[in-house]
Amino acid sequence: MGPDELSLVQDAFATNWIAPLGPHVDKFESEFVDVIRAPLSAGAGRTAEGGGQATDGAGRTAEGGGRTGGGSFSVTRDSLFGAAGAPMYAAALSSGTAALHLALRLIGLQRGDEVFVSTLTFSASVNPIAYEGGRPVFIDSDRTSWNMDPARLEEALKDRAAKGRLPKAVILVHLYGQSADLDAIAGLCAQYGVPLIEDAAEALGAIYYRKLPLSVTRDPLSGDGDAGAADDGGRTTEGGRRTEDGRLMTEGGRRTEDGRLMTEGDHRTAEDGPHITPAAHAAGGALSDGRKSLSVTRDSLSGAPAAVREPIAPGTVGRLGIFSFNGNKIITTSGGGMLVSADKALIDKARFLATQARDPAPHYQHSEIGFNYRMSNVLAAIGRGQLRVLADRVNARRANCAFYQAAFADLPGIEFMPEAAFGRCTRWLTCITVDPAKFGCDREALREALLKENIEARPVWKPMHQQPVFAGCDTFGGEVADDLFARGLCLPSGSNLTRADLERVVAGVKSLFVKR
Repeated sequence: MGPDELSLVQDAFATNWIAPLGPHVDKFESEFVDVIRAPLSAGAGRTAEGGGQATDGAGRTAEGGGRTGGGSFSVTRDSLFGAAGAPMYAAALSSGTAALHLALRLIGLQRGDEVFVSTLTFSASVNPIAYEGGRPVFIDSDRTSWNMDPARLEEALKDRAAKGRLPKAVILVHLYGQSADLDAIAGLCAQYGVPLIEDAAEALGAIYYRKLPLSVTRDPLSGDGDAGAADDGGRTTEGGRRTEDGRLMTEGGRRTEDGRLMTEGDHRTAEDGPHITPAAHAAGGALSDGRKSLSVTRDSLSGAPAAVREPIAPGTVGRLGIFSFNGNKIITTSGGGMLVSADKALIDKARFLATQARDPAPHYQHSEIGFNYRMSNVLAAIGRGQLRVLADRVNARRANCAFYQAAFADLPGIEFMPEAAFGRCTRWLTCITVDPAKFGCDREALREALLKENIEARPVWKPMHQQPVFAGCDTFGGEVADDLFARGLCLPSGSNLTRADLERVVAGVKSLFVKR
């Protein structure tokens, strides 16, 4: 718990708001929307591609080597992601599973309808499909993010389109604190006209860098770009300066040893990875004029801006998104969830269904089947306090992973879940894979040895297509998820782990390594 939860809960008791409604519920919903609309800053030190950054004088960031001059540019947004700063709406619910169930109700899932869903996930991502009599179709993972493989999704959509029975929805799971490839997957869903539901239960605090096309305008007389371009051919901007490697730094910025940009007041070390400062959390990565920071990619030949990457929160792109505050999540309300959408009517209907679908009448009247899915005012008070320490929790989880990575850097046969170049992972859980031929024992032998030392480690999720309850369901691919399950292990990752705790885990893993 953080410093504020107790006083907020005491306020709920003092005001006698204990029921599944109340001022803390309303404030939790609005404050949660504020967080996901301005996702945690990546620390200004990491572009989507992991390269150096440079400001373009307009508050955006450009990759090292690109020209910031040569033309002013504007961001072009389309219907796939919506306008910048578009409103979001949220309903606080009793669990993430309840949120997903309502999402399927809201998109009109009927008995016999198919729903595409990630196979490498927890069963709560799939069970609500069965609640409504739907049929899951499982989609394999990619190795880049361990999330749904866009190529396999495309294969499945083509197959069902040819058969004249497209799925009712695609449920995209963002696994272990890492965003899936939203540009590719949302694009496919839009192409085939299939609603996208995002299961971001494990990914609150993560960032995805969405691509936004640019239009470029040039001075009609000189052919040059913005007046802010310097006399080195437009390679620097007002207020910027060059590093020794020729890349641009913003005023007050400095470089880490790996060449990434650090802003003034960011005390991240090269080993720590990108760091979230409390100020960055509060601002959500926003610029002084209210815009989010954007990363600009440039044409490799002309140096002209080709696209912008803007940080967004997983769970905010699909027609509906769900989050979880279960006791094991990065922040918790003991039990709870949130359903979000840019469509206010959907959230209004969700609230109606979540409170037993009571019609607006002075007596109890019901025209639809409803559910008891609303969050209590007490749990919402806890959630408000937890939101205030989200940045700290993300930093702690990432620090755990960085510690393990440094400790196992020279240990053969141990690899970590990659951090995809298109996003920033919270490292909710630090996940590794074990190669028995190189390490000397397999995943299960390592897990059992750690358990004997009273260290709990768990296999990664058993794929849904391997689960007896879903036997007979169609699967596209499955080989990658099978391999990750066979070799994958989740190490202790709690936000309150001490250095001594981490060292004990490291010692336990290293004790199993057989030198060859």
